[in-house]
Amino acid sequence: MSTSPELLPLLAGDAEQVAPLLLGAVLRHGDVAVRLTEVEAYAGQDDPGSHAYRGPTPRTEVMFGPAGRLYTYFSYGMHVCANVVVGPEGRAAAVLLRAGEVVEGVELARSRRPRSSERDLARGPARLCQALGIGLEHGGGDLVSGPVRLHPGEPPREWESGPRVGLRGAPDRPWRFWLPGERSVSTYRPAVPRRPR
Repeated sequence: MSTSPELLPLLAGDAEQVAPLLLGAVLRHGDVAVRLTEVEAYAGQDDPGSHAYRGPTPRTEVMFGPAGRLYTYFSYGMHVCANVVVGPEGRAAAVLLRAGEVVEGVELARSRRPRSSERDLARGPARLCQALGIGLEHGGGDLVSGPVRLHPGEPPREWESGPRVGLRGAPDRPWRFWLPGERSVSTYRPAVPRRPR
């Protein structure tokens, strides 16, 4: 499996165009590899659902390029989630890695998630990072030459799309993409509306 020069041209387009092309790609960290079955696109300053909507911050700076870097962040102050930075340098965009199937290193992934069923080992963005052993320290890493590597797969023959999970900003954009029939795809949950104070 090659980490190849073909990865970077694949990541050069807009987030919503690149995202479905990552379905079936393999993310590897050490001895664990996950085949991606579900992703979400985030279009930076053009997207109220994106962390980079209000411009660069120390946390989101990596999203502004170059493509092919890993953007990691804490969700709810306790779970790490990972994104692939895409698009032209200077314009923030990323694809959230929502779910996948562990295809190598199942025993090591299980040791990191001991109470999980095989279906749930990497089902959901935080679980995917736990199974792979990805932490905040991997943020900014090069997905071609760094410790976490992305290997393009065969372009998917078909995929489905729908609203992103749990978003209040731009909740109706159909920028969640998944491989139909995959057990590891997460359950869709809309955002809970905020109550007026």
